[in-house]
Amino acid sequence: MRRSGIQVMAKLAGLVRPLGGFMALAVSTGLLGHLCAASITVLGGYAILDILGYEAPMTRTALFVCAAVFALLRGILRYAEQASNHYIAFKLLALIRDQVFRALRRLCPAKLEGRDKGDLIAVITSDIELLEVFYAHTISPAAIALLFSLILCALIGSFHPVLGVLAFLAYLTVGVIVPWVTSKAAGDDGLRVRSGAGALSGFVLDSLRGLSETLQYGCGAERLAQMNAKTEALAVDEARMKRMAGRNAAATNTVILLFDLAMLFVSTVLFQRGSVGLDGVLIPVLALMSSFGPVVALANLGSTLQSTFAAGNRVLDILEEEPAVQEVVGKPPVGFTGADAAHVSFAYGQEKILEDVSVSVPPRAVVGIVGRSGSGKSTLLKLFMRFWQVQSGSVHLSGTEVSQINTDNLRTLESFVTQETHLFHDSIRNNLRIAKLDATDAEIEAACRKASVHDFIRKLPQGYDTPVGELGDTLSGGERQRIGLARAFLHDAPFLLLDEPTSNLDSLNEAVILKSLREARADKTVVLVSHRHSTMRIADAVYSVERGRVS
Repeated sequence: MRRSGIQVMAKLAGLVRPLGGFMALAVSTGLLGHLCAASITVLGGYAILDILGYEAPMTRTALFVCAAVFALLRGILRYAEQASNHYIAFKLLALIRDQVFRALRRLCPAKLEGRDKGDLIAVITSDIELLEVFYAHTISPAAIALLFSLILCALIGSFHPVLGVLAFLAYLTVGVIVPWVTSKAAGDDGLRVRSGAGALSGFVLDSLRGLSETLQYGCGAERLAQMNAKTEALAVDEARMKRMAGRNAAATNTVILLFDLAMLFVSTVLFQRGSVGLDGVLIPVLALMSSFGPVVALANLGSTLQSTFAAGNRVLDILEEEPAVQEVVGKPPVGFTGADAAHVSFAYGQEKILEDVSVSVPPRAVVGIVGRSGSGKSTLLKLFMRFWQVQSGSVHLSGTEVSQINTDNLRTLESFVTQETHLFHDSIRNNLRIAKLDATDAEIEAACRKASVHDFIRKLPQGYDTPVGELGDTLSGGERQRIGLARAFLHDAPFLLLDEPTSNLDSLNEAVILKSLREARADKTVVLVSHRHSTMRIADAVYSVERGRVS
């Protein structure tokens, strides 16, 4: 979703509400600090007037004492402002990451299927990190610049209204018009850079995972050329942004110099006409020259914020995306007494997958589903899990539509083993325990025996405490699959949904697992998807799904 910079700023600023007190502290200390810095120059101007014999608001000694005190306060207040801003920034980054992970859990698995994982990693890491610029260097500096500019306009305008108007135009041009023009000139450069960085991260991650295949088939040079092309394209976009930042800085400094000269010229004309005294020339010029700090900070953000807003836009896309199915809460708990799908039709976009499918799964039965790849077998299991919402027809558990069962309750009743088992970079024991966090060692071993993987684990150097590599790469496909089955047995749900659970297993291990499934019929119901005819021998009923229809 495309949002304007103002929309992104408004939404990101809304996240600051829990830390409003710290933001007020940052603005107040920042404002006082800049006033102290500007006051030092103004006091110096009055000291010059005193030396020349003109009347000053206090003695020369008092002027120098005040200047020393303001210099000391400037350092203290600057530290307090920066400490408050960065506390807000890093606290909010932690809160945003928490919200993003919560959003990903809501969107998973349906909305994350097919998403580039490298791009998601870029959003969670670098994109969120870029928001630090907005929270630490934009919100409070913008408020400080506005308040500070109004106070300085009032001070300068007290000598003559024309000088106050000129100061206002100077601050408006440097702090608003120049950044706005720069932002418009940058166009979508920021979004292209962030999208390009995400695409490059995804490509590198994909290349690392497929390194062995790349070496095996001699595709290294081609893969490297593609990576270099993506890197060079990203470098071109970043160089364009850097050039824009340089032009922005040059334009800002030029505008400041022109307004300083304009203030000197206008105040001199007013002095010659007798409208102001010498103090009306010296103090407004010195005040203006020393007071561009807050608005320059905003001007310098003009090009930098393009990347920040692009990053914020990508983060907000995740936070505001609606899940394919909403979590259900507040319904009465349901036990398991069977399941069925009645006249179910479903499509991914325009691609029809299931059409008028009906399947009955009585309790304590093993129901087999066969069919060619792409016929909709796995999709049917996902509808039983309510990963997706049926588009017509209905799916029931215990006579209740799955959309009317509490999500936690539904997950307790079902165990789903997919064709690909994901293993975390952790020990085998901890990888198993995600199915039941309080499982005892005896329960874990019993589940592994049912999955015909206990003997294999026991022979490993560290047994169940043996770490698996990233994505379980240190294990074979069959070993990972058996660990996935062990998770399902450990979860001990009454309804087992198994998608090709023995596809990577030899005949001996398949026989052990099928024996476990046959014995589980005493208190469990199983839906078994498989291409193997040997697997279907334990099924009480077999449905054939072809081209989205059941026969």
